[in-house]
Amino acid sequence: MEKAKRCAIFGNTYQPKKCEAAVKLFDALDAYGIVPLVDRPFYEYLKNEIHVAVPDCQLIDDNNFEADFAVSMGGDGTFLTTAMRVGEKHIPILGINTGRLGFLADFSLDDIMETLDEFLCGQLRTERCNVLQVENSDGKMQGYPFALNEVAVLKRDNSSMISIRVDLNGEYLTTYQADGLIVNTPTGSTGYALSVGGPVMLPGCQNVGLVPVAPHGLTVRPLMLPDDITITLTVESRSHNFLVAIDGRSESCQDTVALTIRKAPYQVLVLKRRETSFLQTLRSKLLWGSDARTSQLDNWTIGQFDKL
Repeated sequence: MEKAKRCAIFGNTYQPKKCEAAVKLFDALDAYGIVPLVDRPFYEYLKNEIHVAVPDCQLIDDNNFEADFAVSMGGDGTFLTTAMRVGEKHIPILGINTGRLGFLADFSLDDIMETLDEFLCGQLRTERCNVLQVENSDGKMQGYPFALNEVAVLKRDNSSMISIRVDLNGEYLTTYQADGLIVNTPTGSTGYALSVGGPVMLPGCQNVGLVPVAPHGLTVRPLMLPDDITITLTVESRSHNFLVAIDGRSESCQDTVALTIRKAPYQVLVLKRRETSFLQTLRSKLLWGSDARTSQLDNWTIGQFDKL
């Protein structure tokens, strides 16, 4: 007899609409004989805060769990947290979007039965996403040192810029005078890096981005680097400390510390529909290339023709 598949479920704890989503998900998993494992804070939120009739199931208290795939219920922030929890387990993640944009979490709750059927029949494709690993020179990184989106070095506590010296494979590149610097993956190129002028990278690109945040200099531009490079950042700050944000998880570092960033030894597996196109997603969710002038002209022209 074939062993039942196990699904690890993660979600945030601040969206009331999770009630409907959770019921549909648990019903769908039960219909396919899939065993749910639920992250304990999410389980307690569903059961005690929004009073969902959650079935008895194994709870996840740490990252030491075994599952065949994971489900992220929320937006892209929840997906990043799920990717952190899954870590190096090499299991695919299915993102159900109950948030806003849903760039990573792009499956609809309304199609959950169809989605599970496609997954079990091997009809979904797996996108392999590179991950960044960050180390500091004193070996005291407090949080999880891997990023699916980006590692950002940022000023803190005052309005003064920070100085960020960058070395690539041991060779000096430049020193940025800026509010910060982002090192991002192709996956992260549509996130924080995009908002400060970084380039969009298509999935499968073997690159990392180096994008300054509010640099004090007209000649400073984002760079794309090969992803097998080692990036060393040395920061000077008037406050003698700075923030390191790893996929939004922030911790403070002393400016005597150097950071080393390189490609991690594993990838995150993201489930997608075969017909889903990254370029189509760019246009539909980020309105890539849209021109309000053209849209208004088209609408006006159509309206005039309707009157004929």
